[in-house]
Amino acid sequence: MSGFPWLLAMIVVPAVGSAAVAALPRGRELLAKQVALGVSLLVLVLAGLATVAFDTGGPRFQLTTSVSWIADFGVSFALGVDGIALVMLLLIGVLVPVVLLASWADTMPANRSMRSYVAWLLLLEAMMVGVFAATDVFLFYVFFEAMLVPMYFLIGSYGGPRRQYAAMKFFLYSLFGGLIMLAAVIGLYVVSSSQLGRGTFAFDALRQLDIDPGVQKLLFLGFFLAFAIKAPLVPFHTWLPDSGAEAPIGGAVLLVGVLDKVGTFGFLRYCLPLFPDAARELAPWVLVLAVVGILYAALLAMGQSDMKRLVSYTSIAHFGFIALGIFAFTTEAATGAVLYMVNHGIATGLLFLVVGMLIGRGGSRQIRDYGGVAAKAPLLAGALLIAGLASLSLPGTNSFVSELLVLIGSFPTRPVFAILATAGMILAALYILLMYQRTMQGPPRGVLFAGDEEPAAGPAPAVPAGTSVGATAVLDAPARARTRRVQDLSGRELAVVAPLIALIVVLGVYPQPLIDLVQPAVAATMGDIGSDPGGITPIHPGSEGTN
Repeated sequence: MSGFPWLLAMIVVPAVGSAAVAALPRGRELLAKQVALGVSLLVLVLAGLATVAFDTGGPRFQLTTSVSWIADFGVSFALGVDGIALVMLLLIGVLVPVVLLASWADTMPANRSMRSYVAWLLLLEAMMVGVFAATDVFLFYVFFEAMLVPMYFLIGSYGGPRRQYAAMKFFLYSLFGGLIMLAAVIGLYVVSSSQLGRGTFAFDALRQLDIDPGVQKLLFLGFFLAFAIKAPLVPFHTWLPDSGAEAPIGGAVLLVGVLDKVGTFGFLRYCLPLFPDAARELAPWVLVLAVVGILYAALLAMGQSDMKRLVSYTSIAHFGFIALGIFAFTTEAATGAVLYMVNHGIATGLLFLVVGMLIGRGGSRQIRDYGGVAAKAPLLAGALLIAGLASLSLPGTNSFVSELLVLIGSFPTRPVFAILATAGMILAALYILLMYQRTMQGPPRGVLFAGDEEPAAGPAPAVPAGTSVGATAVLDAPARARTRRVQDLSGRELAVVAPLIALIVVLGVYPQPLIDLVQPAVAATMGDIGSDPGGITPIHPGSEGTN
């Protein structure tokens, strides 16, 4: 153990907080929210202090804690972070209190309480910290699978009308990938036992193994499949639109903003350093999946009428950019990919939150049920515009630097893939701006904001059963009854969106601190794979630090 166990504290504090909230008596909903918010803010403080304690010029893995767990099988409760894992912990620290504050006034489904909802959120936070901080492969697998439980209940108990279907689909996809990875983890243990005389799951020891290229390929595919499902990459993506659309807004923010990053994080942490020969050989196939995902998901996003499904498809396209940056095998592109992981969590997290605020007011997820919102709720429209511009990587927003680094870094080694990926930028502008135009501009449709006049009474047109409110130009009496007069952003909602907007602007103008934090770890990863053409800085012997 080195110094204060920051990482262990970041796991224990939300886990204990979750148990404390769950133990509160029924009816103490306000107290549950207050305790959960306080715990999440404490985790954010711990993440900030851990960042201060982290030395960018020091060893690769820092803030380490290691305790023997299952000694007979070489399993340790080992924690440690490099710059890549640390920025993900910072992202978790920021998003969880924002999600809790955004959910403050949410109405829970029948027979469900806010107390259990925030307890699951805190437990999920503990599991997310563990998966990014683990430096023992078996411990990583335990957290990887344990994350499924709180997210399953968040979707299945608090989501939309098809929540049980979405939760089961999410769980089965992730469980299948996890079982494939477990077989690869066992295979890696067997290889370590044959080469070292004693099996181990320690990442540093496994990184030194000389694995036969054929075995490498099989083990790589075992890890890759689990991570490709989690990311997700096309064609393993079909669970995300359902889960993102049916999850409660808070769960959707953490699902797309953090949980999915475990897949791309796994590519960098495990697939490349442990199986470098297989990674180099199979990289072209991964890049095909990445570019197909960028274009295919963007086209599907353009055709969505459900706002939450649209945002989910945009995330699939963005994960294609992240995979492109990772498997281009340059420090520059991989640094952009890591920045993309963080910036996507901020921008898409904000986009999901604002979409959730709009849906909460209008009672509909359908784009066609909205119109003219900007004239009546300018703050809401402004927040949606900023989130949308960040999602399409407008210069001056945080995502622009990430996308630029990915494309510049990948062009020297993968020019065809980089050129094809740029088409995704054009499509992103289309689906984001079209959604904004249809919901925020034009005449009001269906959902009335404060100051709107009621639709003129007139002969009611024949409306098929189940037709959306916004599908008719003149609303009949039942449709008028479904209209809802709603207000602009409240003070609490402004407090929710303000930190994310500030991060979008600050990291868009000055991303250097984030680059300085992640670049040494990225360079070390590229050194593990023995490839770094066109990187930001050349890799010199020893640049990866002490392990």
